[in-house]
Amino acid sequence: MLGWRLLMSCILLPSLVAFFWLDQRLGNSGWVLLGLCSFIAVRNSFELVDLLKTRSLKPVFPLCAVLSLLVVIAGWGQILLPQLTGSTAVASPLLSLGFIGSSIVLSFLVLLVAEAIRYEQPGSSMESLGAHVITVLYAGGLLAVTAQMRWFPRPELGYFAMASMIVCVKCGDTFAYTFGRLWGKKKMAPKLSPGKTWMGLVGAIVGSTVGGLLWLSLAGRMFDAAPKLSSIANGLAYGAVLGLVGLAGDLCESLIKRDVQKKDSAALMPGFGGLLDLLDSPLFTGPIALAWWVFLPPAV
Repeated sequence: MLGWRLLMSCILLPSLVAFFWLDQRLGNSGWVLLGLCSFIAVRNSFELVDLLKTRSLKPVFPLCAVLSLLVVIAGWGQILLPQLTGSTAVASPLLSLGFIGSSIVLSFLVLLVAEAIRYEQPGSSMESLGAHVITVLYAGGLLAVTAQMRWFPRPELGYFAMASMIVCVKCGDTFAYTFGRLWGKKKMAPKLSPGKTWMGLVGAIVGSTVGGLLWLSLAGRMFDAAPKLSSIANGLAYGAVLGLVGLAGDLCESLIKRDVQKKDSAALMPGFGGLLDLLDSPLFTGPIALAWWVFLPPAV
């Protein structure tokens, strides 16, 4: 299984790098990234709706997909509505997040009205509303916030910062799996995720810290901005925290799957499951990484 995971990673990561490279070449608007995020939002909405169609939960895929897309597109509000920012450049993280927050509020109002229209009898409306909200926030909200790393702390550092988050999370995931298989004995959360061990937690921190520090120290020369590690302490802390957060993201997605009694979000990719299974940690980690780069950049 580890070999298959590594093989899939060798295919997926270069493809992602190609998307990033093309988007950077086309300027700071991020249209290629918007296309990629739109696809991910729709696909994740599909997988979440399929997961949550159980018991009294009755989420509707078209509604979730449209609202998730709305939230993602709102992340490009500073590009689509430059008159509100004064230019095509991003004015501030708060303004950008304001577009996303407004779209989430609008989505919530639409979902409330939709449930009022669909209402037939007691016992399912609030559950279905919860399923819809979870889907839009997970598939659209987390993705839209994570995508803001394209412009913050500044556009020329966007993909270096975003890649640092992906490297930390994926190195943490790979080391967690390896440490768990080789030395893991004591289960960390047997009811929620039987495969997780305390040695896996150690592996996640070690892998994320090492991978993040190497990326921040060595990868800057591949970018025109040539960013350099701000300090070893900051780089170590950045990697370690993202490793922990990434593992928490994995566990939180496991919470959804265990509660609806399903093993994977979909049977899309052997060794990984669905797209949601592949992106659970990066989506959960993205907002934390964004805040770190805005307030305490690990490279400048």
